[in-house]
Amino acid sequence: MFTINYKLKFAAIILGVVGGLILIFTMGFWYGFPFLLVGLGFLVSYLLLGTVQSAAVLLEKMEFAAAEDRLRWTLKPGWLYVTNRAFYYIMKGSIASNLNRPDEAEGYFEQAKELKLPSDNERALIYLQLANIKANQGKWPQAKSYFHHLKKLNVTEGPLKEQIKQFEKALNQSGNAVHLRSGQSMQAGGKRRRPKMR
Repeated sequence: MFTINYKLKFAAIILGVVGGLILIFTMGFWYGFPFLLVGLGFLVSYLLLGTVQSAAVLLEKMEFAAAEDRLRWTLKPGWLYVTNRAFYYIMKGSIASNLNRPDEAEGYFEQAKELKLPSDNERALIYLQLANIKANQGKWPQAKSYFHHLKKLNVTEGPLKEQIKQFEKALNQSGNAVHLRSGQSMQAGGKRRRPKMR
């Protein structure tokens, strides 16, 4: 997908709006109007889309710190188009999770869960991440609750299906371990290794 460098977008906004206004006041409306229109177009694009797309490219390369820094350039997440806002929170949650900030990650995933998502694949990813966070904390009933919601969704992406299968296997193993301990909660040394989430 074609992506305009976010710095170039900022430059186009400034040049378009400022340059357009200067031309309007010095040479007349029709001289500056095209520049103003282009600048405002880029401004609206930035407000509705933010830096989500360019941050996603960095996240795919596992450059978590760089992706987090790029997302900081999004002026107001609340102004983003709703789908982009959901992806913004999903990415913030994924970054926080990979940087070992589980409570922060959970908060972002919960925010994303409440927004409109394009398909069940994105919803399943959120529930899987939340289940994974709870499982890593040894909170198996909550992990199972999230996983129960996940299983109701129609997942079509192969890699995500495989992650779900691995998690389900680990979840079943954890249930057997808890049963063998007569219902006692898992101790720190008894945690099963969780599948790594992207």
